[in-house]
Amino acid sequence: MQHNWLLYIAAFASAFAITLVTTPLAKWISIKSGAIDYPKDRGVHKKPMPRMGGIAIVLGFSVTVLMVFFFDRGMSTKQFIGFFIGALLIATLGVLDDVKNLPAKLKFCVQIIAALIVIFSGTRIHVVLWPVTAALQKFSIPITLIWIVGVTNAVNLIDGLDGLAAGVSSIAALSLMVLCIMTGSNTAVVLTAALAGACLGFLPRNFNPAEIFMGDTGSTFLGFVLAVTSILGVFKGYALLAVSVSVLCLGLPVFDTIFAMLRRMAKHQPIMQPDRGHLHHRLIDRGFSQKQAVLILYAISLCLGCLAIFISFKDSGVIVVVLLTVILLSFIIYYFNVHVKHKNK
Repeated sequence: MQHNWLLYIAAFASAFAITLVTTPLAKWISIKSGAIDYPKDRGVHKKPMPRMGGIAIVLGFSVTVLMVFFFDRGMSTKQFIGFFIGALLIATLGVLDDVKNLPAKLKFCVQIIAALIVIFSGTRIHVVLWPVTAALQKFSIPITLIWIVGVTNAVNLIDGLDGLAAGVSSIAALSLMVLCIMTGSNTAVVLTAALAGACLGFLPRNFNPAEIFMGDTGSTFLGFVLAVTSILGVFKGYALLAVSVSVLCLGLPVFDTIFAMLRRMAKHQPIMQPDRGHLHHRLIDRGFSQKQAVLILYAISLCLGCLAIFISFKDSGVIVVVLLTVILLSFIIYYFNVHVKHKNK
């Protein structure tokens, strides 16, 4: 399939520029609307921060995608409308939550509605697993629903340090973009390129020391878009490898969320109850600075994304790549651990 590389670059650059320029506007809106994040026990910040920066991410991505769809309709109109309505519903929910602190159950219900809008517009996970393919297809809707809602909340849960969610999401988006290029899904490539551009455009004002947070407006929107684009691109092309490849691309938020659920269940706590047991909290508690913790998690995300890309080649050298990845991660963690201990002495 022919790829429009100029279109991909334009989508990335447009989303980056729009988000970068509109971030001060998002900060102003946050302050005027009272969307302020005040210091709390499980947090790491000591002063109030505007927390609706996700508006800039939504604007950068949405304006870009609308322009691209107007000039190059690579996906069906029904699918695009369903995706866009679902994404805007998630963004609106995020704005209201950043201002009013909505109940968790209400947010969960709205997320389900947004996911169902996408599903019934024609975007679903079609699992190919011989000889039970026909049986699994009966569960296509619930599998897709769990994936979209799960990833939406997974990205939201890792948004605990300056630049963490934006950086991890940009790495995941770029990894998915490479995989979508390999599967020939032009539409998914454009979406992931625009999402990566929007994340990186927000990062300059969000990296430590941050001057604005993305809030639920940004984190849930990023999770929702990542989930849907993985269905449009990766799940569409890899059949048996689709699940493992997609999970690896989104590995950090997915695994952190799974461990959080198991941890809270073991302690007989509500699954949606916030705590200070996430990986980024543990790194901070062990003495790492915010920048060090975020860079470690960036490295882990990058390694997982690269691993997903290598696995997609279906090469016997995957085992070697896995071993090298484990060794690299070990060296990264060892380096920062020794550095912090030496610094503390």
